[in-house]
Amino acid sequence: MSGSQVPVAADLAATDDIGWAVRLLAATPTHEHREPELLRRWARAADAFGSALAPVACRARIVERDGGLELGLLARYTSRPPTVELYTDTIDLAERVVDARGWRDWYPPGSVRAAALAHEAVHVHLHHGPAKAALKRALGHSALRLGRLRVPGHVAGAEEVAAHAYARTVCGLGRSPLLLTAALAAETESGTAPGTTPPPARDARREN
Repeated sequence: MSGSQVPVAADLAATDDIGWAVRLLAATPTHEHREPELLRRWARAADAFGSALAPVACRARIVERDGGLELGLLARYTSRPPTVELYTDTIDLAERVVDARGWRDWYPPGSVRAAALAHEAVHVHLHHGPAKAALKRALGHSALRLGRLRVPGHVAGAEEVAAHAYARTVCGLGRSPLLLTAALAAETESGTAPGTTPPPARDARREN
């Protein structure tokens, strides 16, 4: 790790997991004018929801392939047919970034792949079961109120926060995968990623 990389790593790690969750929500379309405290409340609720989920098995077909660096993806869930794609080239890069930044205590060897799979397993779980409605209730956002009737509303990005919190918990990570995703993006912007300079890596879910 070069001397110029150390301040960047320190700055990223100084933001806690809820802080990164708030940043994710703030960068999500529809939240541009939301109050920071509201975003923080949603971030905390989604993080707590994901952390409390019982372990779920991935019920989708799992495919490993290259090409994630070009797409900017660590993993992706597609629903027709239910498939989780794990991008091995981006996962390998993420492991190198962990070593370069001295974060191995937070992300043990092999944990990036495990966390990516756990993250996508939650997307499968939320897409096909009642847990999605439970997440809406936990967030406390109302799409409609008529007297005592309250219709829980969708909060864009909350499912991502919950999935990252779940992955952190079931994989026993010291920090959320959100921090690692931010590090991949930072390395890309600075041109210091070990071995290559791909577009920012992210988790993505596509329902097609």
